[in-house]
Amino acid sequence: MFLPAVSVYLRFVRNINITRNSKRITMDTNKLYIRNLKNTDEINIKFRYVNKELNVDRDFGFCRKKYEPVFKLLVRIQNNVEKEIDKCVNKRSKRRSTAEQISKALPEIKIEIYQDECNISSNEMTLDELLQNNFSGVKLLVIDQIFDIVLNQPWVDLLQLPKCMLAGCLIYPNKFQIQFAAPEHCSCIWFKSTQLEAISTKWEKCGEGLTYQVAQEDVGHYMKLAVTPRNKEGISGPMAEDISKCVVQALPDELPFQIRHQHTVNLLSEPSSIRVVTYNILADLYADSDYSRQTLFPYCPPQSLQIDYRKQLLIRELTGYNADLICLQEVDQKIFDVDLKNVLEMPPHNFYGMMAPKGICSEGVSVFFRRSRFDLLASHVLHLGKNIPSLSIFEPLWNKIKANEQLAERICNRSTTLQICLLKVKETDKYVLVANTHLYFHPDADHIRLLQIGFALTYVEHIHKEAVKEHNITDPQNIGLIFCGDFNSVPECGIYKLMTEQFVDKHSIDWSSNLEEAVVEVELAQPFKMFSACGTPKFTNFTTLFSGCLDYIFCQQDRFQLLQCVPLPTDEQLTAHSAIPSMYFPSDHIALIADLKITPIS
Repeated sequence: MFLPAVSVYLRFVRNINITRNSKRITMDTNKLYIRNLKNTDEINIKFRYVNKELNVDRDFGFCRKKYEPVFKLLVRIQNNVEKEIDKCVNKRSKRRSTAEQISKALPEIKIEIYQDECNISSNEMTLDELLQNNFSGVKLLVIDQIFDIVLNQPWVDLLQLPKCMLAGCLIYPNKFQIQFAAPEHCSCIWFKSTQLEAISTKWEKCGEGLTYQVAQEDVGHYMKLAVTPRNKEGISGPMAEDISKCVVQALPDELPFQIRHQHTVNLLSEPSSIRVVTYNILADLYADSDYSRQTLFPYCPPQSLQIDYRKQLLIRELTGYNADLICLQEVDQKIFDVDLKNVLEMPPHNFYGMMAPKGICSEGVSVFFRRSRFDLLASHVLHLGKNIPSLSIFEPLWNKIKANEQLAERICNRSTTLQICLLKVKETDKYVLVANTHLYFHPDADHIRLLQIGFALTYVEHIHKEAVKEHNITDPQNIGLIFCGDFNSVPECGIYKLMTEQFVDKHSIDWSSNLEEAVVEVELAQPFKMFSACGTPKFTNFTTLFSGCLDYIFCQQDRFQLLQCVPLPTDEQLTAHSAIPSMYFPSDHIALIADLKITPIS
């Protein structure tokens, strides 16, 4: 079959930068890159065409079906190159005669594909057949320029730096996607410069690795990250780089959580000691919106509500606590995947993280534990609302409330999530059953929350009994319960009484917090003797609309002894900018930190 010629001139140039969506890729212009996209019937083709005489400098990309004949791809390439040349020539020409002279001077070029010196340009072979057969020796010829066609080269699909960078904090790509490569094998180099677009811009190397600890001397500098993707075989692909849109900003000399870090300078060394953190980190879903900026947190500068700012403070705060066990609430799925996991699961922290989304919502609860301290034996996620009518262990309590249709509908429509994991403490015969939740928030819902914790403790008790059987734990007293979360309940309410006194009677004022949904003739009891490791502080949530104690680390009284509760921020720190969040506090809640010691069984 006849293949039309293309009248272009291709000059041999290496290492040309291309820019697309703020990411720049350095492609070797004697190569044509083909990527066989997984789980699709498409392939991706990229190459670079440069002709300085015609002022042409552009990358070309094609996404084609695998069953398309090879010659059709070449026709497509020809058409696109011709259009680009015509556009550049017309733009450059000030007079028609000049354009005609340039056009006449163009040499004729044929675009052909060869395999082992055999021309297959007019072959009926499909792209898929070309890729499936022995692929070695396949080249693209443009006049006298030969392009090596490489298949599934390591590639950076997406690279984007954060919009805000703070001195003293850890930065890393907001978005990072690679193909045919592994992050641990990629080469990542950081550079900084005080200039951005100047011709004389000089980039100074300042770090290596996918993350970078920003130093004080970086303030006022733009940052650049250059990533060369590699696979485990050591094969490298084209380098990609991204440059920040803003300079590094300075932080105040001392943040309130840095004062708290003075109590957690070192990791706990005793195998029987555990440092626990619980923290509602304020989901971006609720922080960065018109409603939050105008109604919930009008006192907080909008830039301090942006997630790129807050997450750097959150990561710095969490890592400074040197915890063994971290329970988080209001965790955005994206923050868990991109930020928390990528930082906390990497050296030197080496945590393992689990996320439990709240129904179909994009936020939920998560647990991180230090792998050097624990082995994970089991994990469970229960969505309380929809499972209340269906689980047999809930029948006794459910039968007492289901007759009130308005009450039953309200509690079953809640997306409250309970996360449970069973951990074995290394170098001991002790186990920790960790529960983490974020109960329903509404001013008239004390009865809903009390029922929720009643169902939750029933499920925890069930998992406790199952764990003893499944893991052949000879002495059930070797399992200690730690129940963390944002319970949205102050100490005067029934939840605190149930947790610490194990019983709430039918006369509790919580049952009538909404008269139309009032709970009658219901009493709750639970088998775990618990105490609040951080007591009942004045505030764990502090905004101008509400302030009070809502967050707790509940521990089994006969299994754990309190070694230390890290002091909370002072009233002066919380009110310095009216309330929190602020440029000093990344959340409207305060982290609770407690050091516990597993108590020997007498």
